[in-house]
Amino acid sequence: MREGPRSGCAINAAVEALGDRWSLIVLRDVIFGGRRHFRDLLANSDEGIASNILSSRLKALVAGGLLSHEDAGRGRRGSYSLTEAGIQTVPIMVALGSWGLRHRETTPELAVRARLLEEGGPPLWEDFMDELREEHLGIPRPHPERPKPSEALRRAYEQTLAEVAGQAA
Repeated sequence: MREGPRSGCAINAAVEALGDRWSLIVLRDVIFGGRRHFRDLLANSDEGIASNILSSRLKALVAGGLLSHEDAGRGRRGSYSLTEAGIQTVPIMVALGSWGLRHRETTPELAVRARLLEEGGPPLWEDFMDELREEHLGIPRPHPERPKPSEALRRAYEQTLAEVAGQAA
């Protein structure tokens, strides 16, 4: 197994660290879905990830320093947390979402968060990363008086879901 990246190219090094599409989807679900347990990630996967794929991707993300894993012991659920490196993938996820909005077919309820993050720009991303640091690393948010970005994203998702259901009725 290779110790370092295949080349000194920064893009290659990032691609090798982030891995394949499943690794990005798992990171997305931890970052935006608040899923921190294996069963939550498996049961709530919109893409239907297989358990063996999820297991291998979680191990790779932990080994790559993007997630940490706390083993809760026998009969208890271990949890995954973002590391600082994992938290700093938020702008990458936003860029991927923005590209997907422009160049691929999406659904309103699953595109709304990407749209809000794109419109909010770096100030929103920084607030969101501060919220993730508080949740995953125990570092208090520097501006606790500001609303939590995750709540705005959740509300927008729920509102769009209701609108879509109302149109279908």
